[in-house]
Amino acid sequence: MNIQNVKIALPGEGDRSITIETGKLAKQADGSVVVRMGDTMLLATVVSNREAKDDMDYLPLSVDYQEKYASAGRIPGGFFKREARPSEYEILISRLIDRSLRPLFPDDYHAEVQVLVYLISADLKVMPDSLAGLAASAAIAVSDIPFNGPISEVRVAKIDGKFVINPTFQEVANATLDIIVAGTQHDLNMVEGELKECTEAEMVEALKLAHDAIKTQCKAQLELAEKVGATKKREYSHETNDETLKANLRKACYDKFYALAGEGNPSKHNRGEKFEAIREEFLTTLSDEEKDEKKTMLKRYFFELEKEAVCNCMLDKKVRLDGRKMDEIRPIWSEVNYLPAAHGSAVFTRGETQSLTSVTLGSKLDAQMIDGAVIEGDNKFMLHYNFPPFSTGEVKMMRGTGRREIGHGNLALRALKNVLPAENPYTVRVVSDILESNGSSSMATVCAGCLALMDAGIQLKKPVAGIAMGLITDKKDNKRYAVLSDILGDEDHLGDMDFKVTGTKDGITACQMDIKIDGLSYEVLAQALEQARKGRIHILGEMAKTLDKPNPELKPHAPRIIQLKIPKDMIGAVIGPGGKVIQGIQADTGAVIVIEEIDGMGVVDISATNKTSIDAALARIKGIATLPEVGEVYEGKVKSVVEFGAFVEFLPGREGLLHISEIDWKRLETMKGVLNEGDKVKVKLIAVDPKTGKFRLSKKALMPKPEQV
Repeated sequence: MNIQNVKIALPGEGDRSITIETGKLAKQADGSVVVRMGDTMLLATVVSNREAKDDMDYLPLSVDYQEKYASAGRIPGGFFKREARPSEYEILISRLIDRSLRPLFPDDYHAEVQVLVYLISADLKVMPDSLAGLAASAAIAVSDIPFNGPISEVRVAKIDGKFVINPTFQEVANATLDIIVAGTQHDLNMVEGELKECTEAEMVEALKLAHDAIKTQCKAQLELAEKVGATKKREYSHETNDETLKANLRKACYDKFYALAGEGNPSKHNRGEKFEAIREEFLTTLSDEEKDEKKTMLKRYFFELEKEAVCNCMLDKKVRLDGRKMDEIRPIWSEVNYLPAAHGSAVFTRGETQSLTSVTLGSKLDAQMIDGAVIEGDNKFMLHYNFPPFSTGEVKMMRGTGRREIGHGNLALRALKNVLPAENPYTVRVVSDILESNGSSSMATVCAGCLALMDAGIQLKKPVAGIAMGLITDKKDNKRYAVLSDILGDEDHLGDMDFKVTGTKDGITACQMDIKIDGLSYEVLAQALEQARKGRIHILGEMAKTLDKPNPELKPHAPRIIQLKIPKDMIGAVIGPGGKVIQGIQADTGAVIVIEEIDGMGVVDISATNKTSIDAALARIKGIATLPEVGEVYEGKVKSVVEFGAFVEFLPGREGLLHISEIDWKRLETMKGVLNEGDKVKVKLIAVDPKTGKFRLSKKALMPKPEQV
């Protein structure tokens, strides 16, 4: 074995080092490494085919991250008791790695590449997602696979006013900024995370700090590649070119593409048809044999030429494909309470992008159970994003929730979760169905989700809006560029950046950035953030025209939840033996009751769709859990009558003696005809025997005392 390793020191106090080792495990892969920090260990492997499949005109890259349950000393749940399909958490980490790596492979490299990252040992202090991108890149670095890296990913958080690189799980819980940043030694190319209304300046400062750490980690990977002799990469030839065809296509189509880009056509489909007509016109000049033989080549040439023409037209004329100015937002209209049977709903439309979003409220029993190898617990706020094919006018197979839908939903969830009220007894599910799409559908989800939550009566701290920013650059002159607000689908496809920013009027709540070019300066980034802030304020203003604050009450048909706290030692009494008491209360009242111990107290949630059920259940629980107090008055029920008085149940399960002398101010000789079993009687608790705990009740104490004769 030729085992080699490098060590990286992270900034901060104590031993916060990362070790990358290769040459011991998975040696038949093209590249493999083990990355270790503390007791957390990640095994990353990469394998790439030598040749590309026929007519392959893109990079078939697959990235999968998986957490082994054994890494945390756990056995998987479920029937099969083994790792199965990836969780949403694992999919989100896979997407972070993929988005960081994909732009760095050569444009003409089309051989299939598979990157696998396994968590094989888990330290509950070290967050493995902070190391996953580094592990994947290091595996490629020690292989002979062509790659314009290395890259690395780091998490940066702001805790108690200070920035921390790769914080612990416990530290992140108190962070006001928590983002994962990826990049090379020279540039950043991916950002994702959430913030608690941070300023644009704070975000830029965090990115600069992250890039400093990334540079160190990239340098370590180059050192490791040098040690194992992996500096020379494999030769490949995955594209054939016809320079004559390329020149003819440019001569015939460039000016037409340029002119069409400058028309300012606001219709996506009409504009697409016109671009297609130009392509079809050129194809008629070719023989059927040549069209079929060079199909893949033509597709690539058309895309490159169309992108060049559109970008040059925008930079020259300062006009976008749909006729807008660079910082102009598309027309917006919205509506709330669109779905009468939902607990909250909204329609949000911006240009040709539309989201229909609903809100459903439930109890703690509806919370999502999280059962991961490292992360366990429950989730009371869910946001699901759906992207049906008709939203883009296409026919596609419906194959369940895709990775893109999970990623977009997670971004919108992060945007909204920190403005939820601190005291929120409800499980909340937000569902965004995209009905039309021409760019920024995840940001439309944020806006529609905010309106739907306010329509439902959820008392958000502040409204939130989202906007997607784009970038067009001149490949020959990187000082010639344009930052685009509220990008179209075509501008995302043809442009160089997709930067989504969400926030309130006071700061950023979430962000997601993917960059397709080298050399994005902090000056351009700062401009994009400021332009995004202005766009966000405009969108918030448009949303306020529909609904500017949460409705004061829930919908009449929405479930009500009343929460009360009881002494910890009364939890058992409310539940009863085998759950008999709580089940009886639920059966009698129709309410749903959930009890859990929090901070040494019993927290009881009572939910129902009507106030009568809640009040009945509340009275029963209060009766069981309330500690009797001397001097309090109770409505009791006579349980039995004896010669010297009556025993009265004044609280559920609590009886006291109402002595014959305490029934009336006048002397009673007998109990006959005074009280009967089952009678209701109002009594006052006048004493509790300190030795026996027995209760003494009085009825006459509630009656006026007659004047003495």
